[in-house]
Amino acid sequence: MSQENSVEALLEEARLNASIPSPAERQRLREAANLSRAQVAAAVGVGRTTVANWETGHSDPTPPGRLPYLKLLKGLAEIYPATSAAAATPGAAPESTADPVPPAFAAPETLRGPDGRAIEGDPGPCIRCGVETTYQSTDGRPLHSGGLCQPAGPAAPQTAPAVASSAAAPAPASPTPAPLPNRPERRARSAARAQADTTLLISRAVQEEAERAGGDEEAALKALIKRAIPDVMHLFNETRATARYDYTAYPALPDILKKPSKKDPDQIWEARPKFHHPGYSLRAPGDIRVTALDVNAAYLSALKCWLPIGKLEHSTGSDGVEPKRSGVHLITPAEWTHPHLPDPIGDRDEPGALWVTNSTLRLLQRLSGPKYGLTDAPVIHESWTSGATENFLDALRKLLSAARDEAIEDNDTLTLEYVKAMYSKFISTMGESIHNREMVRPDWMHIIHSQAYANLWGKAYKASQAGLDVVAMMGTDELHLTGDWRKVFPEGRGVSQMKIKHGDGKASGEYTVGTVAR
Repeated sequence: MSQENSVEALLEEARLNASIPSPAERQRLREAANLSRAQVAAAVGVGRTTVANWETGHSDPTPPGRLPYLKLLKGLAEIYPATSAAAATPGAAPESTADPVPPAFAAPETLRGPDGRAIEGDPGPCIRCGVETTYQSTDGRPLHSGGLCQPAGPAAPQTAPAVASSAAAPAPASPTPAPLPNRPERRARSAARAQADTTLLISRAVQEEAERAGGDEEAALKALIKRAIPDVMHLFNETRATARYDYTAYPALPDILKKPSKKDPDQIWEARPKFHHPGYSLRAPGDIRVTALDVNAAYLSALKCWLPIGKLEHSTGSDGVEPKRSGVHLITPAEWTHPHLPDPIGDRDEPGALWVTNSTLRLLQRLSGPKYGLTDAPVIHESWTSGATENFLDALRKLLSAARDEAIEDNDTLTLEYVKAMYSKFISTMGESIHNREMVRPDWMHIIHSQAYANLWGKAYKASQAGLDVVAMMGTDELHLTGDWRKVFPEGRGVSQMKIKHGDGKASGEYTVGTVAR
């Protein structure tokens, strides 16, 4: 590029920077052109959530997407000129009839530590939006981190009189206050606002690391994975701020949940499956087609499970086994007599009694009931349980699921991998881990793992009932089936869908097997 062209490029960039529209005007221009945020994002090379942040004022355009975005805005402004001078003025706020914000609430700052992270304290109603939060302002009042409160809604427009009168108008009567929404409505609004807050935390973290890495997606992902544990704990605490249930982060644990050493596991058996149908073999010649399927986000779905909330209490026999209690149980399972289906207890080398989680026990109890009738009920010897709820992690699960769905829709690999790192590390470090000092619940970790295996077993049984053979089932997310699996499971990348497994080796995608003489 010549010196003259270089100077002209700098002048053009300076002109664009000097005339950047306000956030409201950015949104007006896009909507005037009937463009979606996804279209704008694809054109300027950023994510859809980044465009949303630019339009709401949560962040300003930054490289590498800044220059093409400003060029787009300039072109749109020429086609759709602003009808309000204020809208076209850089940094000007859109006209509003809303009451001014009191100075004390205008720009509170979040209290942060030396590392720049927000500091948490006792929960309380946020001074800006009223939704409970554990984050604090610099003067000690509750405040969402980064001021991520959502507005209550647009103010009602006021109609100006057509003709101004010089006579003093009588003072209007005090308006009758609008009735407050009932409690369920208020709770629903608070929940929606809180989810919007926490969802924005995810998008802002991705944008921050992407911009810090200067477009190097590999470096940005490495940084996001490194911060996944503290970030997901912040999200967890935010989703717990208005919850009904309290919990003990460091309960006294029975010896069965303690590791005898750093390398040795505790005594809990998670019922990990490693099943291969005895009637089929890769070595036997044949043309029976098998499809290896992946269960999407298996551990994320498993966050929906019965978790003990308080300190685990000991009981003998079946005294501690109740629908609304959970924990771990010493049982002797019945013999499994269905070689065409995976053993729900997993692959065991030694028979006899073993400690299992509540997720495994519930599965065995269902399979021994009248609906299935596949086995006898297990013998329960003793238990460590407490009162439980199935919805303890549900807000976090829904939040991460929504972020995952949006990332898939936007083809945003960075956010998708970040979300995956958050929920997988959240589960794997909630036991005895040096990487997560905030939570020590090995009972939860085992229960969630076992729930993922139980969910996979349910899918295998569903396929079998539909006439498909289960050739193999491994881990939490791998299911190998004969026949037309699409008649049984929806295909896709969503949490409730299945997709064909990709990778190296014969057990990836589609392959053929032969039958073994029985």
